[in-house]
Amino acid sequence: MLVLMRKRRDTAVAVQKILTEHGCIIKTRLGIHDGVADQCSDSGLIVLELVGEEQEKQALTQELAAIKDITVKRVDLSVP
Repeated sequence: MLVLMRKRRDTAVAVQKILTEHGCIIKTRLGIHDGVADQCSDSGLIVLELVGEEQEKQALTQELAAIKDITVKRVDLSVP
């Protein structure tokens, strides 16, 4: 799952709350944003590796997508 955050400072608390609630299906989490020190960007990208039931993944997707200034994309990859 890819989570694009615009206005990161405004949305981070709500996103973190949802990710914590669904923490058992998050195997890997990587957060990226531009900037260092006082030049910190207000947008960011979170990459999530999910495990578990499809219903749980859909619930997480819907809750995140309901937040203004958040874009969520599910990416399903499999190794043959």
